[in-house]
Amino acid sequence: MREVRSWQAICASNDVAPYLGVRALLDGEQVAVFRVGEQLHAVDAIDPFTKTAVLSRGIVGDLKGQAVVASPIYKQHFNLVSGVCLEDENVSIKVYPVREVDGVVELGRVG
Repeated sequence: MREVRSWQAICASNDVAPYLGVRALLDGEQVAVFRVGEQLHAVDAIDPFTKTAVLSRGIVGDLKGQAVVASPIYKQHFNLVSGVCLEDENVSIKVYPVREVDGVVELGRVG
């Protein structure tokens, strides 16, 4: 991943409940943010198979030892760390830098 050039605050940390998604905008891109345990993950909110912004409403869990989100439409699973689709490794979603600072969740702009 490229170097983060700036960070954008998107919400309070307690707005990201465990295993439930929050959708945010970063420079016009729709991003889905999830908390799995103590770890935050941020991925593209657009399902590449349906071109709809539904991944923030997906089911988060563990599949084959990987933290994933399942699209609520056709149920493809996307790895929350790499963005790769488990059912079709030729398809992936963008992964964003995300961090928590002083009770605020921030998304990173790369460049």
